[in-house]
Amino acid sequence: MGEQSHGQHDRQRAPGSLGNSSDAARVMKGMRMAGRMGGDRVKMKGLKVVKIFAEKNYILVSGSVPGHIGSIVLIQN
Repeated sequence: MGEQSHGQHDRQRAPGSLGNSSDAARVMKGMRMAGRMGGDRVKMKGLKVVKIFAEKNYILVSGSVPGHIGSIVLIQN
């Protein structure tokens, strides 16, 4: 790849060749590509409720809870 020369436009960030040559002539399923990940709902099992502060609407949970700080967490049996 090296340095850009002779009108080369953004080749260092381009993915290059993705598919086969003439046999399949398409991009295979499961080919790793760039893209956005996350935003999925996640369930965590095995977390323990340590203490409930009813007057402050707090629940103290032992373990790692996925999500951003201040986001809504659903707790179910």
